[in-house]
Amino acid sequence: MSDLTMLRESVRSALAALSPMNEVRRLMATGDGWERPTWHRLCRELDLVGLAVPEAYGGAGFSTVELGVAFEEAGRSLLCAPLFSTAGLAVPLLLALGDDEANGKYLPGLCDGSTTATVAVVDADGRSLVDGADYGKPVTALGTSDIVLSGTAGFVVDGATADLVLVPAQTPDGMGVFAVPGDAPGLTRTALVTLDQTRKQARLVFDRVPATRVGHGDAAEAVRTALDVARALLAAEQAGGAARCLEETVEYVKTRVQFGRPIGSFQAIKQRAADLLIKVESCRSAALAATQAAAEALRQPVPEEARIPDLPELAVAASVSRVYGADACVTVAAEAIQLHGGIGFTWEHDAHLYFKRAWSSREMLGRPEEHTERLAALLGDMV
Repeated sequence: MSDLTMLRESVRSALAALSPMNEVRRLMATGDGWERPTWHRLCRELDLVGLAVPEAYGGAGFSTVELGVAFEEAGRSLLCAPLFSTAGLAVPLLLALGDDEANGKYLPGLCDGSTTATVAVVDADGRSLVDGADYGKPVTALGTSDIVLSGTAGFVVDGATADLVLVPAQTPDGMGVFAVPGDAPGLTRTALVTLDQTRKQARLVFDRVPATRVGHGDAAEAVRTALDVARALLAAEQAGGAARCLEETVEYVKTRVQFGRPIGSFQAIKQRAADLLIKVESCRSAALAATQAAAEALRQPVPEEARIPDLPELAVAASVSRVYGADACVTVAAEAIQLHGGIGFTWEHDAHLYFKRAWSSREMLGRPEEHTERLAALLGDMV
């Protein structure tokens, strides 16, 4: 049995106990959407956040490939925890910035679960904070020694509960990344009502909020790298959710009887299931390629059993994974509702939770059509 298979089985077994669907429904109805005791167990017993963090900073010293396996399993169980915000957004950004002092200060607490973190990615209207004033309304940083932030960030994943917020902001010498404690004076955090109740989001208003700069010089390239790593991990999560929906649907059509036979025996149903399997496996393959490209971009050791030769650059692999991930997750979740028939249309059925997670995730870190355009530009530059 390979190391990745053992990791997958360990995480799946743990999440089956810690994140069954009745627990998901209970947590999504709470204000925070997760609980610290469970989060501490995930971090300290499974080392979920620390999988891709160097041992020098309290992590396990593996790579984004192993972390992608954990994200896939989290997607299968609809885990209600700040995994994506902390391990998917904040940790890759800290690693990409390469600030040893900041990494020594923040990463150990993130790895052991005593601190949670998130990254402000878009403004209040959902436009990018990273791509400049032509796209969104950026948060601005004022001052040199005593830095304060002003502006608004919207749709911040776990923004209302994060202990640490990393904020890309415009400075006179380019983009900088700034660390802000969750309880900083002048910071107003408002929880948003969102489609996906299993992943909370918030609106953050910065009114001359004291902040500490992380990294040196223009951080634009590091931020873009970190967001591509996050896209790869999000695609892995989507692959897991789509796979779980397909498995549950296939089991159901084997038992649902119409015209005296299971509907799974009808050719039309078999063909639909086969089409969905292609989408799931394509998504999983794209996510694996993207997580390996992410590991190489962050100079992490890639396990030989998962190594894919002749990978494209991270930006290309990440955008491909987002296109496949969004399509697979939304399509398979929608088909799960349809193929479950009348019971699938009731709120009591879990397919609705996966469907809402699928559509919410589709809108994060760039829509599929935006990544299609990005791919056209990236590949055009290679010609």
